[in-house]
Amino acid sequence: MSAQRGAMAEEQEHVGVSVAKVVEISAESPDSFEAAIEAGILRASETLDGIKGAWVKEQSLLVEDGRITTYRVNLKVTFVLNQRGEGP
Repeated sequence: MSAQRGAMAEEQEHVGVSVAKVVEISAESPDSFEAAIEAGILRASETLDGIKGAWVKEQSLLVEDGRITTYRVNLKVTFVLNQRGEGP
């Protein structure tokens, strides 16, 4: 690592800089959009550490015989990346 990069990394540690990543997931529920969102976040939290937020990108429904059978959501989930050397 160059001296400049080393100094930048040291500075970032002192300033509390963090880097986040956004992933897109899909979830569904037979009950409601809210239940689909909760299911998606719950499942994502089993794999991703440091989830900080999410937003609904898209909502859709499945309909059979005039009745809603499935509520679907596409979510963008934001989580903070671990610092080098950190792990679960």
